[in-house]
Amino acid sequence: MDVDVRIHFPEPPAFAEAAPTRAVYVGDAAGRCEIFAWDTRAGTARQITDRPQGTVTCAIDPSGHDVWWFDDDLGGVGSWRVRAFDGGADRSADLPAGRAAGLAMAADGTVAAGIEDDDGLTVYLRRPGEPARPVERIAGHASVVDLADSGRLLAVAGDPESVTAVLLLDLANGERTVLSGVGNPVWPAGFAPGGERLLLTVGDGDGYRLAVWDRESGSTSAGRVGDTEIGPAFDTEIAPSWYPDGERILVRQDRHARSILHEVDPAADVSTVLDTPDGTILAARVQPDGDLHYVWTDSTRPPTLRTASGTRPPGRERRDVQPGARAEVWVDTQAGPVHTLLTVPDVAGPYPTVVLAHGGPHDAARDAYDALVSVFVSIGCAVARPNYRGSTGYGAAWRDAVAGDEGVGLTQLHDLAAVRAHLVASGLADAQRIAVCGESWGGYLALLAAGVQPDLWQAVASVNPIADYAAAFRDTTEAVRAMDVRLFGGDPDECPQAYAAASPSTYVDAVRAPVLIVAATDDERCPPGQVADYAEALRLRGLPPELLWTRSGHEGHEIDVHVQMLATVVRFVGTALGGRPASAPADAG
Repeated sequence: MDVDVRIHFPEPPAFAEAAPTRAVYVGDAAGRCEIFAWDTRAGTARQITDRPQGTVTCAIDPSGHDVWWFDDDLGGVGSWRVRAFDGGADRSADLPAGRAAGLAMAADGTVAAGIEDDDGLTVYLRRPGEPARPVERIAGHASVVDLADSGRLLAVAGDPESVTAVLLLDLANGERTVLSGVGNPVWPAGFAPGGERLLLTVGDGDGYRLAVWDRESGSTSAGRVGDTEIGPAFDTEIAPSWYPDGERILVRQDRHARSILHEVDPAADVSTVLDTPDGTILAARVQPDGDLHYVWTDSTRPPTLRTASGTRPPGRERRDVQPGARAEVWVDTQAGPVHTLLTVPDVAGPYPTVVLAHGGPHDAARDAYDALVSVFVSIGCAVARPNYRGSTGYGAAWRDAVAGDEGVGLTQLHDLAAVRAHLVASGLADAQRIAVCGESWGGYLALLAAGVQPDLWQAVASVNPIADYAAAFRDTTEAVRAMDVRLFGGDPDECPQAYAAASPSTYVDAVRAPVLIVAATDDERCPPGQVADYAEALRLRGLPPELLWTRSGHEGHEIDVHVQMLATVVRFVGTALGGRPASAPADAG
Protein backbone atom coordinates (compact mmCIF):
# COMPACT_ATOMS: atom_id res chain seq x y z
CA MET A 1 0.00 0.00 0.00
CA ASP A 2 1.56 3.31 -1.13
CA VAL A 3 0.90 5.32 2.02
CA ASP A 4 3.27 7.53 4.01
CA VAL A 5 2.45 7.01 7.69
CA ARG A 6 5.44 8.76 9.22
CA ILE A 7 4.59 11.17 12.02
CA HIS A 8 5.56 14.78 11.38
CA PHE A 9 5.52 17.43 14.09
CA PRO A 10 4.14 20.57 12.41
CA GLU A 11 6.62 23.26 13.49
CA PRO A 12 9.54 24.87 11.65
CA PRO A 13 12.98 24.79 13.28
CA ALA A 14 13.64 27.26 16.11
CA PHE A 15 16.85 29.26 15.55
CA ALA A 16 19.05 31.03 18.09
CA GLU A 17 18.68 34.80 17.65
CA ALA A 18 22.36 35.54 18.30
CA ALA A 19 23.64 32.42 16.52
CA PRO A 20 21.47 32.11 13.40
CA THR A 21 23.31 29.04 12.09
CA ARG A 22 22.13 26.99 15.08
CA ALA A 23 18.63 25.57 15.40
CA VAL A 24 16.58 22.80 16.97
CA TYR A 25 13.65 20.94 15.48
CA VAL A 26 11.46 17.88 15.99
CA GLY A 27 12.28 15.21 13.43
CA ASP A 28 11.78 11.55 12.65
CA ALA A 29 14.00 9.05 14.47
CA ALA A 30 13.15 5.50 13.43
CA GLY A 31 9.43 6.18 13.69
CA ARG A 32 9.48 8.48 16.73
CA CYS A 33 9.48 12.24 17.06
CA GLU A 34 12.78 13.32 18.64
CA ILE A 35 14.77 16.54 19.08
CA PHE A 36 17.61 17.36 16.68
CA ALA A 37 20.30 20.06 16.80
CA TRP A 38 20.89 21.49 13.32
CA ASP A 39 24.09 23.32 12.33
CA THR A 40 23.26 25.00 9.02
CA ARG A 41 26.85 26.10 8.44
CA ALA A 42 28.14 22.53 8.68
CA GLY A 43 25.02 21.06 7.08
CA THR A 44 24.66 18.51 9.88
CA ALA A 45 21.88 17.51 12.27
CA ARG A 46 22.48 15.57 15.47
CA GLN A 47 19.83 13.72 17.47
CA ILE A 48 19.56 15.12 21.01
CA THR A 49 16.87 12.95 22.61
CA ASP A 50 16.12 9.24 22.48
CA ARG A 51 13.05 8.22 24.47
CA PRO A 52 10.68 5.29 23.89
CA GLN A 53 7.62 7.55 23.62
CA GLY A 54 9.36 10.28 21.61
CA THR A 55 9.96 13.96 22.45
CA VAL A 56 8.16 16.95 20.95
CA THR A 57 8.80 20.04 23.10
CA CYS A 58 12.09 21.91 22.74
CA ALA A 59 13.79 25.30 22.56
CA ILE A 60 17.22 26.80 21.98
CA ASP A 61 18.59 29.68 24.03
CA PRO A 62 19.28 32.97 22.20
CA SER A 63 23.06 32.45 22.34
CA GLY A 64 22.79 29.03 20.70
CA HIS A 65 24.74 27.42 23.52
CA ASP A 66 22.02 25.22 25.07
CA VAL A 67 19.16 23.06 23.83
CA TRP A 68 16.16 22.70 26.16
CA TRP A 69 13.73 19.80 25.97
CA PHE A 70 10.80 18.62 28.05
CA ASP A 71 11.19 15.15 29.56
CA ASP A 72 7.55 14.18 30.06
CA ASP A 73 5.72 10.92 30.61
CA LEU A 74 2.91 9.61 28.41
CA GLY A 75 0.45 11.82 30.30
CA GLY A 76 2.42 15.01 29.62
CA VAL A 77 3.88 15.49 33.12
CA GLY A 78 7.62 15.98 33.38
CA SER A 79 10.42 18.53 33.74
CA TRP A 80 12.79 20.58 31.60
CA ARG A 81 16.28 19.31 30.81
CA VAL A 82 19.22 21.00 29.10
CA ARG A 83 22.08 19.83 26.91
CA ALA A 84 24.84 21.84 25.25
CA PHE A 85 24.29 22.33 21.52
CA ASP A 86 27.75 20.88 20.86
CA GLY A 87 26.98 17.74 22.87
CA GLY A 88 27.63 16.31 26.30
CA ALA A 89 25.47 15.01 29.11
CA ASP A 90 21.95 16.17 29.90
CA ARG A 91 21.41 18.18 33.05
CA SER A 92 18.35 19.29 34.93
CA ALA A 93 17.07 22.81 34.29
CA ASP A 94 16.32 23.00 38.03
CA LEU A 95 12.65 23.71 37.45
CA PRO A 96 9.79 21.85 39.19
CA ALA A 97 7.90 19.03 37.52
CA GLY A 98 4.45 19.54 36.02
CA ARG A 99 3.00 20.19 32.58
CA ALA A 100 4.93 22.49 30.27
CA ALA A 101 2.96 25.70 29.74
CA GLY A 102 5.37 27.92 27.85
CA LEU A 103 9.08 28.70 27.94
CA ALA A 104 10.66 32.04 27.10
CA MET A 105 14.29 33.19 27.14
CA ALA A 106 15.91 36.61 26.93
CA ALA A 107 19.24 37.62 25.44
CA ASP A 108 20.76 38.14 28.91
CA GLY A 109 20.14 34.48 29.84
CA THR A 110 16.94 35.04 31.82
CA VAL A 111 14.45 32.18 31.55
CA ALA A 112 10.71 32.25 32.30
CA ALA A 113 8.88 28.92 32.43
CA GLY A 114 5.22 28.14 32.92
CA ILE A 115 4.53 24.95 34.87
CA GLU A 116 0.90 23.85 35.12
CA ASP A 117 -0.63 21.59 37.76
CA ASP A 118 -4.21 20.50 38.41
CA ASP A 119 -5.17 23.89 39.84
CA GLY A 120 -3.39 26.41 37.67
CA LEU A 121 -0.12 27.91 36.45
CA THR A 122 3.05 28.87 38.29
CA VAL A 123 5.52 31.10 36.47
CA TYR A 124 9.16 30.51 37.43
CA LEU A 125 11.96 32.97 36.75
CA ARG A 126 15.61 31.95 36.50
CA ARG A 127 18.27 34.65 36.22
CA PRO A 128 21.83 33.72 35.19
CA GLY A 129 23.69 32.29 38.18
CA GLU A 130 20.56 32.24 40.36
CA PRO A 131 18.14 29.43 41.26
CA ALA A 132 14.67 29.47 39.76
CA ARG A 133 11.97 31.15 41.85
CA PRO A 134 8.19 31.48 41.47
CA VAL A 135 7.08 34.97 40.47
CA GLU A 136 3.39 34.49 39.63
CA ARG A 137 0.57 32.09 40.43
CA ILE A 138 -2.57 32.01 38.26
CA ALA A 139 -5.65 29.94 38.97
CA GLY A 140 -7.00 28.03 35.99
CA HIS A 141 -5.42 27.64 32.58
CA ALA A 142 -2.78 30.10 31.37
CA SER A 143 0.56 29.91 29.57
CA VAL A 144 3.82 31.83 29.24
CA VAL A 145 4.00 33.48 25.80
CA ASP A 146 7.18 35.52 25.58
CA LEU A 147 9.89 37.42 27.42
CA ALA A 148 11.13 40.73 26.04
CA ASP A 149 14.78 40.81 24.96
CA SER A 150 15.48 43.07 27.94
CA GLY A 151 14.56 40.20 30.27
CA ARG A 152 12.29 42.58 32.16
CA LEU A 153 8.81 42.23 30.67
CA LEU A 154 6.89 38.93 30.57
CA ALA A 155 3.65 38.17 28.68
CA VAL A 156 1.24 35.48 29.89
CA ALA A 157 -1.87 34.37 27.98
CA GLY A 158 -5.12 33.66 29.81
CA ASP A 159 -8.65 33.04 28.57
CA PRO A 160 -8.83 35.27 25.44
CA GLU A 161 -12.39 36.34 26.26
CA SER A 162 -11.80 37.13 29.94
CA VAL A 163 -10.84 40.30 31.81
CA THR A 164 -7.33 38.83 32.11
CA ALA A 165 -6.78 37.80 28.50
CA VAL A 166 -3.17 38.98 28.71
CA LEU A 167 -1.02 39.63 31.77
CA LEU A 168 2.11 41.75 31.35
CA LEU A 169 4.43 41.41 34.33
CA ASP A 170 7.37 43.74 34.98
CA LEU A 171 9.93 41.39 36.50
CA ALA A 172 11.99 44.27 37.91
CA ASN A 173 9.34 45.98 40.02
CA GLY A 174 6.39 43.56 39.99
CA GLU A 175 4.11 46.00 38.16
CA ARG A 176 1.21 44.25 36.44
CA THR A 177 -0.69 45.33 33.33
CA VAL A 178 -3.80 43.42 32.29
CA LEU A 179 -5.40 43.48 28.83
CA SER A 180 -9.08 42.55 28.77
CA GLY A 181 -10.67 40.38 26.10
CA VAL A 182 -14.26 41.01 27.19
CA GLY A 183 -16.25 41.95 24.09
CA ASN A 184 -13.23 41.56 21.82
CA PRO A 185 -11.08 38.49 22.49
CA VAL A 186 -7.32 39.02 22.59
CA TRP A 187 -4.49 36.58 21.83
CA PRO A 188 -0.84 37.60 22.47
CA ALA A 189 1.76 36.56 19.88
CA GLY A 190 5.14 37.84 21.12
CA PHE A 191 7.40 40.83 21.69
CA ALA A 192 9.11 42.66 18.85
CA PRO A 193 12.79 41.73 18.53
CA GLY A 194 14.87 44.19 20.51
CA GLY A 195 11.90 45.94 22.10
CA GLU A 196 8.92 45.74 24.41
CA ARG A 197 6.06 46.05 21.92
CA LEU A 198 3.69 43.08 22.17
CA LEU A 199 1.98 41.79 19.02
CA LEU A 200 -1.67 40.82 19.49
CA THR A 201 -4.58 39.38 17.55
CA VAL A 202 -7.89 41.05 18.44
CA GLY A 203 -11.33 39.72 17.57
CA ASP A 204 -13.32 42.39 15.74
CA GLY A 205 -16.92 41.39 15.09
CA ASP A 206 -16.77 38.47 12.68
CA GLY A 207 -13.14 39.18 11.81
CA TYR A 208 -9.69 39.69 13.27
CA ARG A 209 -7.18 42.52 13.41
CA LEU A 210 -3.58 42.95 14.41
CA ALA A 211 -2.71 45.14 17.36
CA VAL A 212 0.42 46.21 19.21
CA TRP A 213 0.65 46.99 22.93
CA ASP A 214 3.38 49.58 23.39
CA ARG A 215 5.32 49.52 26.67
CA GLU A 216 6.44 53.13 26.30
CA SER A 217 2.95 54.58 25.89
CA GLY A 218 1.03 51.84 27.69
CA SER A 219 -1.51 51.96 24.86
CA THR A 220 -2.87 49.42 22.45
CA SER A 221 -3.30 50.31 18.79
CA ALA A 222 -5.38 48.22 16.45
CA GLY A 223 -6.99 48.52 13.05
CA ARG A 224 -6.37 50.63 9.94
CA VAL A 225 -2.91 51.82 8.98
CA GLY A 226 -2.63 55.59 9.04
CA ASP A 227 -4.95 56.03 11.99
CA THR A 228 -4.42 54.11 15.23
CA GLU A 229 -4.79 50.65 13.70
CA ILE A 230 -2.29 48.09 12.41
CA GLY A 231 -2.75 46.44 9.03
CA PRO A 232 -5.83 45.08 7.29
CA ALA A 233 -8.80 43.21 8.70
CA PHE A 234 -8.93 39.45 8.19
CA ASP A 235 -12.21 37.57 7.82
CA THR A 236 -10.89 34.27 9.23
CA GLU A 237 -8.45 33.09 11.90
CA ILE A 238 -4.85 34.30 11.82
CA ALA A 239 -1.53 33.53 13.51
CA PRO A 240 0.88 36.50 13.38
CA SER A 241 4.59 36.76 14.22
CA TRP A 242 7.27 39.41 13.89
CA TYR A 243 9.88 39.67 11.19
CA PRO A 244 13.42 40.01 12.63
CA ASP A 245 13.36 43.76 11.91
CA GLY A 246 10.62 44.21 14.53
CA GLU A 247 8.53 46.22 12.08
CA ARG A 248 6.99 43.88 9.53
CA ILE A 249 4.58 41.11 10.52
CA LEU A 250 4.12 37.65 9.03
CA VAL A 251 0.49 36.52 9.14
CA ARG A 252 -0.65 32.96 8.50
CA GLN A 253 -4.36 32.94 7.68
CA ASP A 254 -6.49 29.79 7.69
CA ARG A 255 -9.33 30.24 5.21
CA HIS A 256 -11.75 27.68 3.81
CA ALA A 257 -9.54 24.65 4.54
CA ARG A 258 -6.39 26.24 3.09
CA SER A 259 -3.73 28.73 4.15
CA ILE A 260 -2.51 32.13 3.01
CA LEU A 261 0.69 33.90 4.10
CA HIS A 262 0.69 37.70 4.30
CA GLU A 263 3.52 40.14 4.89
CA VAL A 264 2.13 43.20 6.65
CA ASP A 265 4.23 46.38 6.74
CA PRO A 266 2.36 48.86 8.96
CA ALA A 267 4.80 51.71 8.38
CA ALA A 268 4.37 51.53 4.60
CA ASP A 269 0.63 50.79 4.79
CA VAL A 270 1.20 47.65 2.69
CA SER A 271 -0.05 44.09 3.01
CA THR A 272 1.29 41.55 0.51
CA VAL A 273 0.19 37.97 -0.12
CA LEU A 274 3.30 35.79 -0.32
CA ASP A 275 3.68 33.24 -3.10
CA THR A 276 3.11 29.78 -1.61
CA PRO A 277 1.57 26.62 -3.12
CA ASP A 278 -2.12 25.89 -2.65
CA GLY A 279 -2.70 23.74 0.40
CA THR A 280 -2.23 24.08 4.14
CA ILE A 281 0.59 25.80 6.00
CA LEU A 282 0.71 24.23 9.44
CA ALA A 283 3.14 26.81 10.84
CA ALA A 284 5.40 29.57 9.52
CA ARG A 285 8.27 31.63 10.88
CA VAL A 286 10.78 34.16 9.57
CA GLN A 287 14.12 33.12 11.03
CA PRO A 288 16.69 35.53 12.52
CA ASP A 289 18.59 35.69 9.20
CA GLY A 290 15.40 36.66 7.35
CA ASP A 291 14.76 33.27 5.74
CA LEU A 292 11.09 32.25 5.59
CA HIS A 293 10.41 28.72 6.85
CA TYR A 294 7.01 27.05 6.70
CA VAL A 295 5.59 23.54 7.04
CA TRP A 296 3.39 22.85 4.02
CA THR A 297 1.09 20.02 2.98
CA ASP A 298 -1.86 19.23 0.76
CA SER A 299 -4.10 16.20 0.36
CA THR A 300 -1.55 14.33 -1.78
CA ARG A 301 1.69 15.42 -0.13
CA PRO A 302 2.70 14.77 3.48
CA PRO A 303 3.94 17.74 5.56
CA THR A 304 7.36 19.03 4.59
CA LEU A 305 9.50 22.01 5.54
CA ARG A 306 9.83 24.62 2.78
CA THR A 307 12.20 27.57 2.95
CA ALA A 308 12.70 30.65 0.81
CA SER A 309 16.44 29.94 0.61
CA GLY A 310 16.12 26.22 -0.05
CA THR A 311 18.08 25.41 3.12
CA ARG A 312 16.63 22.39 4.89
CA PRO A 313 17.74 19.88 7.51
CA PRO A 314 19.29 16.68 6.17
CA GLY A 315 16.94 13.73 5.81
CA ARG A 316 14.72 11.83 3.41
CA GLU A 317 12.25 13.63 1.18
CA ARG A 318 8.61 12.70 1.60
CA ARG A 319 7.04 11.51 -1.64
CA ASP A 320 3.67 12.38 -3.09
CA VAL A 321 0.76 10.04 -2.41
CA GLN A 322 -2.27 9.80 -4.70
CA PRO A 323 -5.32 9.00 -2.56
CA GLY A 324 -7.98 9.15 -5.30
CA ALA A 325 -10.00 11.95 -6.85
CA ARG A 326 -10.56 15.11 -4.82
CA ALA A 327 -13.53 17.48 -4.74
CA GLU A 328 -15.35 19.75 -2.32
CA VAL A 329 -18.94 20.79 -1.76
CA TRP A 330 -20.77 23.41 0.28
CA VAL A 331 -23.82 21.72 1.80
CA ASP A 332 -26.69 24.11 2.49
CA THR A 333 -28.22 24.04 5.98
CA GLN A 334 -30.44 26.44 7.90
CA ALA A 335 -27.37 27.54 9.87
CA GLY A 336 -25.29 28.14 6.75
CA PRO A 337 -23.24 26.14 4.25
CA VAL A 338 -21.04 23.32 5.59
CA HIS A 339 -17.82 23.16 3.59
CA THR A 340 -16.93 19.49 3.02
CA LEU A 341 -13.78 18.01 1.50
CA LEU A 342 -14.29 14.82 -0.52
CA THR A 343 -11.90 12.10 -1.65
CA VAL A 344 -13.29 9.24 -3.73
CA PRO A 345 -11.87 6.09 -5.38
CA ASP A 346 -11.07 6.11 -9.09
CA VAL A 347 -14.14 4.02 -9.91
CA ALA A 348 -17.82 4.80 -10.29
CA GLY A 349 -20.02 5.30 -7.23
CA PRO A 350 -22.08 5.17 -5.13
CA TYR A 351 -19.43 4.24 -2.59
CA PRO A 352 -19.26 2.91 0.91
CA THR A 353 -18.53 6.19 2.65
CA VAL A 354 -16.71 7.37 5.74
CA VAL A 355 -17.73 10.69 7.29
CA LEU A 356 -14.56 11.73 9.11
CA ALA A 357 -15.15 14.27 11.88
CA HIS A 358 -12.18 16.47 12.75
CA GLY A 359 -11.04 17.20 16.31
CA GLY A 360 -10.99 20.45 18.18
CA PRO A 361 -13.76 21.53 18.12
CA HIS A 362 -11.97 24.74 17.10
CA ASP A 363 -9.95 23.16 14.31
CA ALA A 364 -10.76 22.19 10.74
CA ALA A 365 -10.60 19.55 8.05
CA ARG A 366 -7.98 20.92 5.68
CA ASP A 367 -6.43 20.40 2.30
CA ALA A 368 -3.73 18.45 4.12
CA TYR A 369 -2.35 14.95 3.97
CA ASP A 370 -4.09 12.34 6.11
CA ALA A 371 -2.88 8.74 5.89
CA LEU A 372 -6.27 7.51 7.12
CA VAL A 373 -7.99 9.05 4.10
CA SER A 374 -5.50 7.41 1.74
CA VAL A 375 -5.99 3.97 3.27
CA PHE A 376 -9.79 4.24 3.25
CA VAL A 377 -9.77 5.21 -0.43
CA SER A 378 -7.44 2.32 -1.20
CA ILE A 379 -10.11 -0.16 -0.02
CA GLY A 380 -12.84 1.48 -2.09
CA CYS A 381 -14.38 3.91 0.41
CA ALA A 382 -15.17 7.55 -0.23
CA VAL A 383 -14.21 9.95 2.57
CA ALA A 384 -16.09 13.14 3.46
CA ARG A 385 -14.53 15.63 5.88
CA PRO A 386 -17.07 18.30 6.94
CA ASN A 387 -16.20 21.59 8.60
CA TYR A 388 -19.17 21.69 10.94
CA ARG A 389 -20.14 24.63 13.15
CA GLY A 390 -17.28 25.40 15.53
CA SER A 391 -14.65 24.87 12.83
CA THR A 392 -11.99 27.47 12.18
CA GLY A 393 -11.33 29.09 8.82
CA TYR A 394 -14.87 30.38 8.27
CA GLY A 395 -15.05 33.45 10.50
CA ALA A 396 -15.73 34.05 14.16
CA ALA A 397 -19.51 33.60 13.87
CA TRP A 398 -19.14 30.05 12.50
CA ARG A 399 -16.47 29.19 15.08
CA ASP A 400 -18.52 30.61 17.95
CA ALA A 401 -21.67 28.74 16.85
CA VAL A 402 -20.28 25.55 18.37
CA ALA A 403 -23.27 25.23 20.73
CA GLY A 404 -25.79 26.42 18.14
CA ASP A 405 -29.48 26.04 18.98
CA GLU A 406 -29.17 22.32 19.66
CA GLY A 407 -26.30 22.36 22.15
CA VAL A 408 -22.67 21.24 22.14
CA GLY A 409 -22.17 18.12 20.04
CA LEU A 410 -25.80 17.94 18.93
CA THR A 411 -25.22 21.01 16.75
CA GLN A 412 -22.36 19.25 14.99
CA LEU A 413 -24.44 16.09 14.51
CA HIS A 414 -27.07 18.19 12.75
CA ASP A 415 -24.38 19.34 10.31
CA LEU A 416 -22.99 15.82 9.83
CA ALA A 417 -26.50 14.54 9.08
CA ALA A 418 -26.99 17.27 6.48
CA VAL A 419 -23.73 16.32 4.79
CA ARG A 420 -24.73 12.65 4.84
CA ALA A 421 -28.09 13.43 3.26
CA HIS A 422 -26.40 15.46 0.52
CA LEU A 423 -23.93 12.67 -0.27
CA VAL A 424 -26.75 10.13 -0.57
CA ALA A 425 -28.98 12.43 -2.65
CA SER A 426 -26.12 13.24 -5.02
CA GLY A 427 -25.43 9.56 -5.66
CA LEU A 428 -21.98 9.61 -4.12
CA ALA A 429 -22.70 7.62 -0.95
CA ASP A 430 -24.43 4.26 -0.61
CA ALA A 431 -27.10 4.97 2.02
CA GLN A 432 -26.72 1.49 3.53
CA ARG A 433 -22.95 1.69 3.92
CA ILE A 434 -21.95 4.87 5.75
CA ALA A 435 -19.66 5.07 8.77
CA VAL A 436 -18.84 7.96 11.08
CA CYS A 437 -15.30 8.14 12.43
CA GLY A 438 -13.10 10.59 14.27
CA GLU A 439 -10.27 11.18 16.68
CA SER A 440 -10.32 13.20 19.91
CA TRP A 441 -13.29 15.60 19.63
CA GLY A 442 -14.10 13.95 16.32
CA GLY A 443 -14.08 10.59 18.12
CA TYR A 444 -16.46 12.10 20.66
CA LEU A 445 -18.82 13.14 17.85
CA ALA A 446 -18.69 9.62 16.41
CA LEU A 447 -19.74 8.09 19.75
CA LEU A 448 -22.44 10.73 20.20
CA ALA A 449 -23.76 10.00 16.70
CA ALA A 450 -23.96 6.29 17.51
CA GLY A 451 -26.62 6.96 20.15
CA VAL A 452 -28.32 10.10 18.87
CA GLN A 453 -28.56 9.10 15.19
CA PRO A 454 -28.63 5.27 15.23
CA ASP A 455 -30.52 5.08 11.91
CA LEU A 456 -27.85 7.00 9.98
CA TRP A 457 -24.64 5.08 10.61
CA GLN A 458 -23.75 1.48 9.84
CA ALA A 459 -20.42 1.60 11.69
CA VAL A 460 -18.78 3.87 14.27
CA ALA A 461 -15.04 4.19 14.90
CA SER A 462 -13.86 6.46 17.72
CA VAL A 463 -10.25 7.20 18.65
CA ASN A 464 -9.33 8.81 21.99
CA PRO A 465 -12.83 10.18 22.62
CA ILE A 466 -14.88 11.85 25.29
CA ALA A 467 -17.62 9.40 26.28
CA ASP A 468 -18.93 11.13 29.42
CA TYR A 469 -18.36 14.89 29.51
CA ALA A 470 -18.84 15.36 33.26
CA ALA A 471 -16.60 12.42 34.17
CA ALA A 472 -13.93 13.56 31.73
CA PHE A 473 -14.04 17.07 33.20
CA ARG A 474 -13.07 15.76 36.63
CA ASP A 475 -9.93 13.98 35.40
CA THR A 476 -8.70 16.04 32.45
CA THR A 477 -6.16 18.87 32.26
CA GLU A 478 -6.73 22.46 33.31
CA ALA A 479 -6.57 23.54 29.66
CA VAL A 480 -9.39 21.20 28.64
CA ARG A 481 -11.48 22.23 31.65
CA ALA A 482 -11.12 25.86 30.62
CA MET A 483 -12.31 25.02 27.12
CA ASP A 484 -15.28 23.05 28.49
CA VAL A 485 -16.33 25.97 30.69
CA ARG A 486 -16.31 28.22 27.61
CA LEU A 487 -18.27 25.68 25.54
CA PHE A 488 -20.98 25.01 28.12
CA GLY A 489 -21.01 28.30 30.01
CA GLY A 490 -19.87 26.68 33.26
CA ASP A 491 -18.64 23.48 34.85
CA PRO A 492 -20.71 20.26 35.28
CA ASP A 493 -22.04 21.40 38.66
CA GLU A 494 -23.25 24.67 37.17
CA CYS A 495 -24.63 23.23 33.91
CA PRO A 496 -25.45 19.55 34.58
CA GLN A 497 -28.16 19.26 31.95
CA ALA A 498 -25.96 20.67 29.18
CA TYR A 499 -23.13 18.27 30.02
CA ALA A 500 -25.53 15.33 30.13
CA ALA A 501 -27.18 16.25 26.83
CA ALA A 502 -23.75 16.40 25.17
CA SER A 503 -22.49 13.07 26.53
CA PRO A 504 -22.49 9.84 24.47
CA SER A 505 -23.09 7.91 27.70
CA THR A 506 -26.56 9.47 27.95
CA TYR A 507 -27.63 7.74 24.73
CA VAL A 508 -25.95 4.37 25.17
CA ASP A 509 -29.28 2.50 25.17
CA ALA A 510 -30.00 3.63 21.60
CA VAL A 511 -26.75 2.42 20.00
CA ARG A 512 -27.25 -0.25 17.31
CA ALA A 513 -24.27 -0.05 14.93
CA PRO A 514 -21.03 -1.90 15.62
CA VAL A 515 -18.63 0.35 17.55
CA LEU A 516 -14.84 0.43 17.62
CA ILE A 517 -13.11 2.41 20.35
CA VAL A 518 -9.35 3.01 20.29
CA ALA A 519 -8.23 4.59 23.55
CA ALA A 520 -4.91 5.52 25.14
CA THR A 521 -3.94 4.23 28.57
CA ASP A 522 -2.30 7.55 29.52
CA ASP A 523 -4.60 10.00 27.77
CA GLU A 524 -4.48 13.19 29.82
CA ARG A 525 -7.11 15.05 27.76
CA CYS A 526 -9.75 12.37 27.23
CA PRO A 527 -9.17 10.24 30.35
CA PRO A 528 -9.33 6.45 29.95
CA GLY A 529 -11.67 5.79 32.89
CA GLN A 530 -14.74 7.35 31.31
CA VAL A 531 -14.02 5.49 28.04
CA ALA A 532 -13.80 2.16 29.89
CA ASP A 533 -17.11 2.89 31.65
CA TYR A 534 -18.84 3.61 28.33
CA ALA A 535 -17.48 0.42 26.78
CA GLU A 536 -18.72 -1.58 29.76
CA ALA A 537 -22.16 0.04 29.47
CA LEU A 538 -22.36 -1.09 25.84
CA ARG A 539 -21.26 -4.60 26.82
CA LEU A 540 -23.93 -4.85 29.51
CA ARG A 541 -26.55 -3.93 26.90
CA GLY A 542 -25.48 -6.80 24.64
CA LEU A 543 -23.49 -4.72 22.14
CA PRO A 544 -19.86 -5.08 23.23
CA PRO A 545 -17.62 -2.70 21.29
CA GLU A 546 -14.32 -3.69 19.79
CA LEU A 547 -11.89 -2.04 22.19
CA LEU A 548 -8.20 -1.41 21.56
CA TRP A 549 -6.01 0.11 24.27
CA THR A 550 -2.75 1.72 23.11
CA ARG A 551 0.14 2.40 25.46
CA SER A 552 0.34 6.10 24.71
CA GLY A 553 -0.93 9.55 25.57
CA HIS A 554 -3.57 11.59 23.76
CA GLU A 555 -1.25 12.33 20.85
CA GLY A 556 0.98 9.33 20.32
CA HIS A 557 4.31 10.25 18.74
CA GLU A 558 5.39 6.71 17.86
CA ILE A 559 4.87 5.21 14.43
CA ASP A 560 3.99 1.77 15.83
CA VAL A 561 1.01 3.20 17.73
CA HIS A 562 -0.04 5.24 14.70
CA VAL A 563 0.09 2.24 12.35
CA GLN A 564 -1.78 0.05 14.84
CA MET A 565 -4.57 2.62 15.08
CA LEU A 566 -4.79 3.06 11.29
CA ALA A 567 -4.86 -0.65 10.58
CA THR A 568 -7.48 -1.35 13.25
CA VAL A 569 -9.83 1.46 12.20
CA VAL A 570 -9.63 0.66 8.49
CA ARG A 571 -10.06 -3.09 9.02
CA PHE A 572 -13.08 -2.52 11.30
CA VAL A 573 -14.82 -0.02 9.03
CA GLY A 574 -13.96 -1.91 5.86
CA THR A 575 -15.45 -5.09 7.27
CA ALA A 576 -18.61 -3.32 8.45
CA LEU A 577 -19.16 -1.53 5.13
CA GLY A 578 -17.99 -4.31 2.83
CA GLY A 579 -14.97 -2.55 1.37
CA ARG A 580 -12.03 -4.30 -0.26
CA PRO A 581 -9.54 -5.97 2.10
CA ALA A 582 -6.74 -3.65 3.18
CA SER A 583 -3.11 -4.58 3.56
CA ALA A 584 -1.36 -3.18 6.61
CA PRO A 585 -0.22 0.44 6.07
CA ALA A 586 3.34 -0.40 7.05
CA ASP A 587 5.18 1.76 4.54
CA ALA A 588 7.00 4.44 6.51
CA GLY A 589 7.90 6.39 3.40
